[in-house]
Amino acid sequence: MLNETVFRSEDVSEPERLACWAERLGQTHAPVRLESDHAHDFRAYQRVLDLGAVSLWPATFQQSVIRRTPRLIRRSDPEHYHLSLVVRGTGAVTWDDHEAVYRPSDLHLNDSSMPWEIRTGESPVTTLGLEIPKHMVPLSRDLAGRKIPRRLPSGKGIGALLAQFLIGLCADTTPYQPSDGPRLGRTLTDLVAALLAHAHEAGNALPADTHRRTLLLRIKQFITEQLHEPRLTPTAVANAHHISVSYLHRLFQDEDATVAAWIRLRRLHAACRDLADPALSSTPIRAIAARWGFPHAADFTRAFRTAYGLPPSAYRRQHLEPAPAHRRAARGPDDIPCAARKKKG
Repeated sequence: MLNETVFRSEDVSEPERLACWAERLGQTHAPVRLESDHAHDFRAYQRVLDLGAVSLWPATFQQSVIRRTPRLIRRSDPEHYHLSLVVRGTGAVTWDDHEAVYRPSDLHLNDSSMPWEIRTGESPVTTLGLEIPKHMVPLSRDLAGRKIPRRLPSGKGIGALLAQFLIGLCADTTPYQPSDGPRLGRTLTDLVAALLAHAHEAGNALPADTHRRTLLLRIKQFITEQLHEPRLTPTAVANAHHISVSYLHRLFQDEDATVAAWIRLRRLHAACRDLADPALSSTPIRAIAARWGFPHAADFTRAFRTAYGLPPSAYRRQHLEPAPAHRRAARGPDDIPCAARKKKG
């Protein structure tokens, strides 16, 4: 699980809640001025996920007016980009002589070095906020500062990939170790840089390494969504992304498995979950195999045994039949089926 801290306004006396929330925003983003119609009993909740130099903070808070003023900027500027994905509620942001209205599923970007004002709607707002030091975003100087777009697309392409990544990471951090935090932070930074460059129609402004990592993330997401397709091969993946098969293999050179092996392991892992699911106990194994891209039961059994050391039928019995009392007591809460026995390649 990633390291995280939590703020709950209920842990603070009512008269101090708004001031404490303003202080919290100053620590997790930048110093701001804060007003609210609910100042007498303001409510807010925030988690801060530690991703190294980057931080991700899902938060829910009541109606607010949040201002980043020139005076506050002169006093303290962490030089961060702040990207928010709106999950619930609405708001409007003004900067210079511009204004943008934000609704659920919108992405918007703020710059700690520029004055801005955010006014949220009457209903509580839930956002996923991402703090990234500017020096980590590999954009050319002509794409920085006031030319950075404030409202960014999240319905498709890189924006959708970034939004899915943010939502999935905030929903469940248990698959990760604290040491994974900086790596996840760099991945998010690459996606944000790619999205900004795409919004400017300036993809060539990104370094080659960022292009490569972003493309690899898109390919992995594509594979995950197409696992049910038996014809999902390296050639099919390469064709879908308009690249050569040889370049696809080069993208996977630093991964733990080849393209074909990565597809096979993702399929087997998905089958593992279904085999251990009591709700699917009456579903034939061949149907589960076909669901995850193995049209031939014999091929599935052979691949499963090679990866996990036992046939799928034995795995299902092992995880669905009641264990003896002494085995149940010995089994820890962190035992994860399949993943612990997964082999490389």
